Amino acid sequence: MMDTPICKMLGIGFPLLAFSHCRDVVAAVSRAGGFGVFGASGYTPEQLETELSWIDAHVDGKPYGVDLLIPENLSIRTGAGATQADLMTRVPDTHRQFVHDLLRRHGVDPTQGTYEREDPNRPPSYQLETGERMMDVAFRHPIRLIANALGVPPASMLERARRHGIPCAALVGAREHAERQVAAGVDIIIAQGTEAGGHCGEVSTMVLLPEVLRAVRGRVPVLAAGGIMTGRQMAGCMAMGAAGAWTGSVWLATTEAETTPAFREKMVAARSRDTVRSRGRTGKPARQLRSAWTDAWEGPDSPGPLPMPLQGILSEPAMARVNKAVEAGNDTARPLVSYFVGQGVGLVESVPSCRQVVEGFMTEFADALDDMQRLTGG
Repeated sequence: MMDTPICKMLGIGFPLLAFSHCRDVVAAVSRAGGFGVFGASGYTPEQLETELSWIDAHVDGKPYGVDLLIPENLSIRTGAGATQADLMTRVPDTHRQFVHDLLRRHGVDPTQGTYEREDPNRPPSYQLETGERMMDVAFRHPIRLIANALGVPPASMLERARRHGIPCAALVGAREHAERQVAAGVDIIIAQGTEAGGHCGEVSTMVLLPEVLRAVRGRVPVLAAGGIMTGRQMAGCMAMGAAGAWTGSVWLATTEAETTPAFREKMVAARSRDTVRSRGRTGKPARQLRSAWTDAWEGPDSPGPLPMPLQGILSEPAMARVNKAVEAGNDTARPLVSYFVGQGVGLVESVPSCRQVVEGFMTEFADALDDMQRLTGG
């Protein structure tokens, strides 16, 4: 058991936080002694209620958190009561045709099947109105942390978190972002380097972490994030002053993960240079495994990615069709297979369980501490 500010705030004994869009991963990590954080971006409030109810029933009373994605800056917004159909009308035909042609070249029928995010009656993701409804759901459950990505959390999130007595965390990719977050009243800063999967900045974790620690000056705990795949890396970050580690990519190659078998195979085969920061998936720079999809959006025939959330309206149903085609045996579609993952993918060598990953972190962390004590004659 460790005695750190994060451990006290979250009620855990080992400050390893695991971000995942998969409820199975969240529950398994918390049961194993870490702290699972459910990434709820792309879910409807009704779906979030289902997922959190399942976690409550399978986490064995262990603490967990929720991460919402309510962007502070979004160029495409809709009014109250808007639906996905309102956003769909803003997607140019040139972009739809580009995606259809790309899928057809890889043997994927762009019209086959209907997917959840194509529901015209669905409320738009990332809108403040939707975010408020998501918070209504989250705070009805026994969460121990709420986090927001892509900017300062809405004032209502900070206020509700205080009212419920739980910390509010935010991800940052630059020193000035950390200063703004602390001024806004955030309780935990997650310093996420460019190595991270998903939306990330351009500064490496090794440089960003000490910059953020200097800016924060001990006012709030800082978690290190970006490329952390082992307990020794976690120990190194904590030696620099981090209060713990926020991890994501390492859980994508576990038996419980939501990722497809084809993507897990790609992860095992990949090296750290096989990821790219691309706007081709969400409309904002997000690190993912390089694929025929990311290459096409950077190619000479590309119409250029659309801003968030319009790019996601194109990409998510398309990638769902790609995964379904590959699962059905279409190897021509395999080059398109991709997902958000960080540069730490180069350290993935197998597909263990979440418990094995947590135990591995704990063992390597202890080994790193022993090594440092020997170096200092302890």
